Amino acid sequence: MIPSLPRPAWLRASTVIYALVFFAFLFLPLLVVAVFAFNDAPYPAPPWRGATLDWFLGSAGTGKALGRQGLFADQALLGSLWTSVVVAGWVTVLSVLVGTANAFLIERTQFRGKQALSLLMLAPLVIPGVILGISILAFTSRIANLADDLYGLELEFLRPGLPLVVLGQFSYIVSIATLTITARLKRFDVTLEDAAYNLGASRAAVFTTITLPYLQPALIGTAAISFLMSFENFNTTLMLVGSDAPLTVMMYGRMREGATPVLNAVSLFLMGASALLALTLLRGAKAANSHPKP
Repeated sequence: MIPSLPRPAWLRASTVIYALVFFAFLFLPLLVVAVFAFNDAPYPAPPWRGATLDWFLGSAGTGKALGRQGLFADQALLGSLWTSVVVAGWVTVLSVLVGTANAFLIERTQFRGKQALSLLMLAPLVIPGVILGISILAFTSRIANLADDLYGLELEFLRPGLPLVVLGQFSYIVSIATLTITARLKRFDVTLEDAAYNLGASRAAVFTTITLPYLQPALIGTAAISFLMSFENFNTTLMLVGSDAPLTVMMYGRMREGATPVLNAVSLFLMGASALLALTLLRGAKAANSHPKP
């Protein structure tokens, strides 16, 4: 249909209904979680029993909060939250750095087997997270056992724990980082670099003043995607985690023991933090795009 022509009433109505149903499907569960994070009841579901902040600030001490340990008083939960932040930070740094190197390797060099290598980089994206985690665990455990048997070396970083969690998440998140940065690099006009070289600029100067500013929006977006994907990962993390459990594994264990509105409070806190992070990164990307091009 030509956009300038008037649409029939039934089509306009169906479009509005579809949009309402779609957004309700997306946001209604989040709204329910947010509301019942303040429910004055020991369960995270209807009916509504009144408003309270116990599930955020309760200290399981005396008074109304007796038996209610809120999010900000739960040291185990806060520790798992910090563990997830640390893991996501390492995964983000590694994914951005290696993804950038991969992008330049794919776009700026020619060698035999380049197409095959490009396809292999995408392989982790089609492997289920559980299978990926089990495969990494079996491979690294075999290497650690072999080193222990032959040389008496105890390679703890190859045992279940945070280094292995970082390695497992990085193994597939770096593929997404590579695709994102490569897509940006494809649109780069290499004649800008050639002109700078002709004017006597060094490789380092060209990269830092021309190439890197152009890639900055993609790098910011890649960092955001990598951090959030690492933070919310569960399948691969569950297979590789040791004694220090990230937040997703901790929440899974709490759910098995019996859900409380503390988990709703955690979810609301993460929704707010994710929204703040997204807005901050969007402003950064917008500022980077608004800079005059070289």
